[in-house]
Amino acid sequence: MGKKRENGGSNMEGSFTDVRPKGHRDKAHKGHRDNGTNGHSSATPDTPLKKGYDPSRQGPKRKRSCTDVICCLIFFIFIVGLGVVAYFAFIYGDPQLLVYPQDSNGNLCGKGAYEKKKYLFFFDLVECGRVGPGVFINGCPTPQVCVEKCPDTNYVFVEDIISQNKSRLICKDGANLQSRRVEDLVKRKDCAAYYLKSKAVLNRCLPITEILALGNKLIQLDGKNYSMVDHNNNTVDGNDLNLGLTVYKSFLTAKEYGDKIIADVVASWWMILVGLVVAMLISMIWIVLMRFISGFMVWLTILLFVSIWLLLTVACWYLYYQAKGKNETLVVYLIWQLSFDKENLFLAGGIIFGVIFVLVFFILLFLCQRIRIAVALIGHGSRAVGSMWSTLAWPIIPFILQLGVVALWGCIATFLATVGRAQAQGSMNFTTNNGSTDYEAFKASVKNLFEEIPCDSNNTEIGGEVCGFFKYGKGDYTIYLQIYNLFMLFWLVNFVAALGQLTLSGAFASYYWAFNKPKDIPAFPLLGAFWRCFRYHLGSLAFGSLLIAIVQIIRAFLEYLDSKLKGSENPVAQFFLKCLKCCFWCLEKFLRFLCKNAFIMMSVYGKNFCSSAKRAFELLLRNVVRAFVLDKVTDFLFVICKLMVVGAVGVIAYFFFDGRIKFLSAYTPQLNFYFVPIIIVVIGSYIIADIFFSVYEMAVDTIFLCFLEDIERNDGTPEKPYFMGKDLMKILGKKNLKPKDS
Repeated sequence: MGKKRENGGSNMEGSFTDVRPKGHRDKAHKGHRDNGTNGHSSATPDTPLKKGYDPSRQGPKRKRSCTDVICCLIFFIFIVGLGVVAYFAFIYGDPQLLVYPQDSNGNLCGKGAYEKKKYLFFFDLVECGRVGPGVFINGCPTPQVCVEKCPDTNYVFVEDIISQNKSRLICKDGANLQSRRVEDLVKRKDCAAYYLKSKAVLNRCLPITEILALGNKLIQLDGKNYSMVDHNNNTVDGNDLNLGLTVYKSFLTAKEYGDKIIADVVASWWMILVGLVVAMLISMIWIVLMRFISGFMVWLTILLFVSIWLLLTVACWYLYYQAKGKNETLVVYLIWQLSFDKENLFLAGGIIFGVIFVLVFFILLFLCQRIRIAVALIGHGSRAVGSMWSTLAWPIIPFILQLGVVALWGCIATFLATVGRAQAQGSMNFTTNNGSTDYEAFKASVKNLFEEIPCDSNNTEIGGEVCGFFKYGKGDYTIYLQIYNLFMLFWLVNFVAALGQLTLSGAFASYYWAFNKPKDIPAFPLLGAFWRCFRYHLGSLAFGSLLIAIVQIIRAFLEYLDSKLKGSENPVAQFFLKCLKCCFWCLEKFLRFLCKNAFIMMSVYGKNFCSSAKRAFELLLRNVVRAFVLDKVTDFLFVICKLMVVGAVGVIAYFFFDGRIKFLSAYTPQLNFYFVPIIIVVIGSYIIADIFFSVYEMAVDTIFLCFLEDIERNDGTPEKPYFMGKDLMKILGKKNLKPKDS
């Protein structure tokens, strides 16, 4: 009989010797040949231990059935509903209404019959001033007409009352200029009472600030001063007009800066792309280095953390003995002036920092073994990524899909926003045979396309004309469609993210449960994981992402309520609203954590969402200390890694765009603001680093759960060998035993 000897486990470099009994090895090889799966015929053991262990069963479970089918059907029904909403939006919406200005009759300036009249002119700037910045989106509550060019001079209609010169009037289309006097045209709001020298901004005629004296509200015309008056011959309020002009000036300034920023981006776009490529290369190199320096970085950080508390403790006690018996005070200026006795202050600091140091020191001693496990698991994650480089490119696919989902949502939301938006305030002639106005008949004729509004007392009914808004479209229920569209945005974005997580966890589970690494790893682990995900688990993905989407739509509703209640003086309502926002934020974080671990278990065993979530939660609950330590260690380590990548790329970008790299100075562009491309490169670098390290994080999380399963299911015997690596078995004092010789 042979002697039992320790075996090194899975040997991450692939030099592991198969210690399974010859009968098992033959059975395994036969299973490999029969199934044609390149050494991966089935799955990690998911049967009770009393049924024994089959060493030929490696990798994620292959024989699966569809999970959460009902959720899958519901998901597709909602997608069909989104298609119906999109069809409605595309049929009745017109995004050109948001791009081109629109006059009071619903005509688009610069389109169709008004192709030559590209600019929108507002009759009453006082009303525009009261609207404020919203004038650029909603327009003014005043007549608006399309004109070929903006006014290049100032005008007040009182100048032409005597001469009845109508050539300088700006009027609506169809205004009866021949038979009516100037004052009648203005009073009826067929023509503007005044206008100011303007310039075109986003095809809107906006006045520039240097053309009038706001103090006395006078306009200088032909050497004479005229008071600004409205259609009813009332003097214009200079404060309202001043407000409007301030808004215009601020907008013009912002537009000028925006033009310069766009010009800088255009001039440096290819250099920005080079910077993003550099960020990608640095991220890949850093992941490779993490295989060797992760332990060093973790222990160095812990040492520095403990040293800080020790230094604070020593410094406080030293300062206490220096100040002892001198009755000196220390004045600190915070929000108000505070005075402390130095002796008591340093004594309290020495005690507090000393207690913290002792607690931290002993906690670290207690957790030292678990920190070593965390470091080893991080190293395993790096080796797993290094064995499957295709996983680093995988996040690009979910990222593109999520961009497509967001683009679809934005497109539908834009079209929905224009449904029922085209409104024309004006008048329409509708008289009966005897010449009287049949108002009810008019309303019945246009049915739901007409909305009655209050009109000026002088304009309510003139010659059979009625005032109102003509509503083009069916915009009564668009708010509900927008809510549905937003909900589907949350659901689809989370669904795509879940698809990426389940695919990656399946690939990394294939790595962990391969007995001889990397020999037994499937040829295309990522592709196989994606196929299992797409073929069997779309319903489970829909279920998990639905839970998160419901919480997110509730949070969006709470944010909307919070914005509406900001001016409220009810502190109780605000308090409960803040509590609800906090609770649902925590709930979303918990669901994300639960779903990610459920997807990991699902990738291994192929169970439905609830079973996988229950199994993962119980497993983590039994190893809560290990899970907490690993989570915090990896979180901190990945934050450091991302900052290192972003910092390196940011420094390179700064020296390049600032012209400090001499041998590249010939390629440095002339920019208005050199920090614009730097900011874009830094933000892009963070996104790229986050994508790369999200793969690394998923690898560590998957290997951790597989590691916990490995410990609970296996004992190192030939029938149930460990799949973990040598370093983990050494830390835990575990070993794989060779079979006895018969």
